[in-house]
Amino acid sequence: MDLRYPIDHRRGVGKFALAALLLAPAILAQPAPDPTLRQAVADARLADLRWPDFSDYRGHVTKFYEQSSYAFAWTHDGRPTAQARAIISVLQGADAKGLGAEDYDASRWPGRLQHLDAGHAPPPDLARFDLALTVSVMRYISDLHIGKLNPKLFHFGFDIEEKKYDLPDLLRNRLVNAPDAGAVLAQVEPPFPAYRRTQKALQDYMVLAKQDDGEKLPAITKPVAPGDTYAGVPRLVRLLRRVGDLPADAAVSPDSQVYQGPLVDAVKRFQDRHGLEPDGRIGKPTLEQLNTPLSFRVRQLQLTLERWRWVPHDFARPPIIVNVPEFRLRGLDTSLRADLEMNVVVGRAYGHQTPVFSGDMRFVIFRPYWNVPASIQRGEMLPKLKKDPAYLAKNGFEVVTREGQVVGGGTVSDDTLAGLRSLKLSVRQVPGAKNALGSVKFLFPNEHDVYLHGTPAQALFSRARRDFSHGCIRLEKPDVLAQWVLQDKPEWTMDRIHVAMNGAKPVEVKLDRTIPVLIVYGTAVARENGEVCFYEDIYGHDASMEKLLEKGYPYPY
Repeated sequence: MDLRYPIDHRRGVGKFALAALLLAPAILAQPAPDPTLRQAVADARLADLRWPDFSDYRGHVTKFYEQSSYAFAWTHDGRPTAQARAIISVLQGADAKGLGAEDYDASRWPGRLQHLDAGHAPPPDLARFDLALTVSVMRYISDLHIGKLNPKLFHFGFDIEEKKYDLPDLLRNRLVNAPDAGAVLAQVEPPFPAYRRTQKALQDYMVLAKQDDGEKLPAITKPVAPGDTYAGVPRLVRLLRRVGDLPADAAVSPDSQVYQGPLVDAVKRFQDRHGLEPDGRIGKPTLEQLNTPLSFRVRQLQLTLERWRWVPHDFARPPIIVNVPEFRLRGLDTSLRADLEMNVVVGRAYGHQTPVFSGDMRFVIFRPYWNVPASIQRGEMLPKLKKDPAYLAKNGFEVVTREGQVVGGGTVSDDTLAGLRSLKLSVRQVPGAKNALGSVKFLFPNEHDVYLHGTPAQALFSRARRDFSHGCIRLEKPDVLAQWVLQDKPEWTMDRIHVAMNGAKPVEVKLDRTIPVLIVYGTAVARENGEVCFYEDIYGHDASMEKLLEKGYPYPY
């Protein structure tokens, strides 16, 4: 059974239920337990746990034990069941999943198992063992499936409610008597290949971080250029070999201090993987990234995995995914692998951040008008009009009423200026070479009024960092995306798309099937070619997550 289908979890009940759960065998009858269990469940606190307070799971833990009149679930004849041992083994491997094994009492389980395996453990000890495992596995399933934190804490537009599991029923009917408890738990993770690649990258970087000595490269007063002598070359060689940018068979002298040859190419690869201009010069930005501890890269991968768990998992049609810190768009195929990729420009870090959310693309509009948002009209257009009343006409803008009627032309009058200031009138840019949206835009209605569109400013796509917009997402190759989006409409050939993009008037195309659009935020990316890339936390979302995660359970909801 595929556990990706949403049911209840933590708080509230999802729209769907796992009907197959009702067909599983009932729990084996157990003797009535010591009242310690009932009291600890009522208190929602167990001192034996690393995180004793489980008040956020109180309702689920209560329901789980009420189903069996508080009989023990994870021991039989006073000893741990095979299912309990299998679950504990999974919990102890949580680090490899991007979680923290100690959050699920990894180091405490051996002592507990040894105590129970010795035989004759008193009922209170059995009760504490049972409850500790119930709480730990509930936390693990929840954390692995939908993440530890609610995305709404960061004003992200992902709704995890429909993905939630009915944890008491899942444990009771799928785990307590499971022939293979590990296989059941393996089904709760996101299905994306990119998620699995990120998890593999995490495991690799955990090893690299332990191997690396953490030596810092010497400070510089000016960029190190190819051919320069630099005392940090030996450390640079070791580091770049370790992370794979310098091939193992590259001919580099271990004692040389001259920055040259294959080492320059290795630095270019490193720069490309870290969102830097790949010029081969070691300036301050490159040096900062080279001196970033590999343990920090581990954390970036962990935080990215956390956000993957927030993303919707089930799609009627493969989605488009835009990763903001990477400045990259991908269209996925039916196996959820990249079928299309291109660079994008996203919202500025200060004041115009692109929101993180999901939507459904419904329309493609060729030769669009650009309806200038009120904030830009007031903050940018009006000051320019004060300096030059003919600014709008010179740049292909026109003033319109709320009904869409064009007001005047050429120089803006004082009355028109007053109407623009009060927002009784608005500004729009006509289709054409100067239009800020380029020749096509892709609409997926949302509260943020954000969409994908072309742009006349093509030079920006050659830059490594591309946060220049007011929040919308500019496309490097809008015609290619249009062809991909309209692939269900064979009459929309690339030739016809180009004709529409260069036509005399707007053309709106409604999609027969909507396309999910996911705007995500991940500062670590494991590419399909095996490269692992890291990007700047341009909006500070990683830092915000870090602060909340440091507090431990129970997390704010």
